Amino acid sequence: MDTRGAQEPFEEPVILPTEDILDLHAFAPKEIPSVVEEYIEQCREAKMSEVRLIYGKGTGTQRAIVQRLMASHPGVISFTDAPPEAGGWGATIVRLRPSEI
Repeated sequence: MDTRGAQEPFEEPVILPTEDILDLHAFAPKEIPSVVEEYIEQCREAKMSEVRLIYGKGTGTQRAIVQRLMASHPGVISFTDAPPEAGGWGATIVRLRPSEI
């Protein structure tokens, strides 16, 4: 009996398009660093110059994690809270360095 279907709904990996917005609501704080770092690299490879990371206004835990990561990430030129119409302090706008690939 093939039980793979119960564990993995697809036979092949599902490739999702890289977009300029990443909503982090579904991720636990401990998952944020690896998710964001991989996302930033994919966006740089896709030649994006700016992205928005959304985490909500909650307690500020995810905001602190994201902004600490952005402050030390070599692929980031700058970052700031989003304008009010784009989430305010519940999101971060990140300017990216061009990828060297």
